[in-house]
Amino acid sequence: MMLKHYFLSFLIKFLWTYGEGNQAVQESLMPLRVEFQSFNLQNILHWSPESAFIPNNTVYYVQYKIYGQKQWTKKKECWGIGELSCDLTNETSDVQEFYYGRVKAASAGNYSSWRMTRRFNPWWETKIGPPSINVIQSNKSIQLILHAPSSFYKRKKGNNISIQNYYEIVYRVFIINNTLNMKQKVYEGTNDKFEMNMIPDSNNCVVAEIYLPELDRSSNSTEICNFMTEK
Repeated sequence: MMLKHYFLSFLIKFLWTYGEGNQAVQESLMPLRVEFQSFNLQNILHWSPESAFIPNNTVYYVQYKIYGQKQWTKKKECWGIGELSCDLTNETSDVQEFYYGRVKAASAGNYSSWRMTRRFNPWWETKIGPPSINVIQSNKSIQLILHAPSSFYKRKKGNNISIQNYYEIVYRVFIINNTLNMKQKVYEGTNDKFEMNMIPDSNNCVVAEIYLPELDRSSNSTEICNFMTEK
């Protein structure tokens, strides 16, 4: 009877200790900062390991769903991967829709719980890149040809769809005169071609950015310098 008592006590203690240890391992595997990061409508799910000492054999599993859906869909290309990101651009192609992503980790037969993103809307949350600028220069003026960035979505022919297909685009152009230490807005509008006079015998920079009226948000700017014009 005494031997049976000791055995049961040992068994309970063992199961309790193992269960606690297993739970601690699962918690240590839990991904942190699971979030979408989006640039020009390329929507990538990112996360971080819970600990800097995460095992080298740790792998991650990714699922996603549209807001309101009950069922999650696994991303096959991000199922059991060692990376800390997953491209969900194609899975979030309806840019007006709202989405969730979630990630769990596994190592040596232990699995963490799922960690979910907050609700994500590509159209509202993506960051738009600056325009590119082509310059045609004459003696006293230059013509600017502005190009909005492309999204990561493609047409049937294979070329990328412009951001202009998703947003109302307004271009803003500034001149920075380095000689006079002066910045001046010289154009704001929807036309992608603009001609302007330059200040003679001075060193100028042309700066252009995109403004999105619907979001009240501007892109970073593109800057071209070292334009010298003649009298």
